[in-house]
Amino acid sequence: MKRVLGIILLCGCLAMPVRAQDTASSETLRAAQELSAIMTGGTIQQMTSALIGQMWPGIESHLAGKVDAATLSEMRSEIEPLFSKFVNESLKDAPAIYARHFSAAELHELVAFYKSPTGAKTLRELPKITAESYDLIAPRMAPFQQEIAASMQAVMKKHGYKD
Repeated sequence: MKRVLGIILLCGCLAMPVRAQDTASSETLRAAQELSAIMTGGTIQQMTSALIGQMWPGIESHLAGKVDAATLSEMRSEIEPLFSKFVNESLKDAPAIYARHFSAAELHELVAFYKSPTGAKTLRELPKITAESYDLIAPRMAPFQQEIAASMQAVMKKHGYKD
């Protein structure tokens, strides 16, 4: 269930409102739109599948004994398109983010890179790498959260606050 929460928080961060860049030229925005289209093209389905694959065992475990296999299967088939739609909608303002961080020339260089064989492979592999990285981090989150809580409690105690 912690994985589900983590994924929801990640999606929430992706969906945060984006401030438009006041100084972005139309060329920069066009280049950013091209880059965004290349970067999100085939990766959204991969990213969606990887994230659902990570969170689904937790959902199944949570619902074990409460619903039958047919219901679980239908639930999964219902959430997959919802998740894809959510990710697509969340990323529609991505070009404005790229335009804030890169010049038009840099964006053109990135477009050229992602059109190269190595860049295309990067786009195919990055969702898998991200999922594998998350698998390394997830088991460490609970102990880390406990460490943070203990540290905060120690500071509060030092300053005279009680639990």
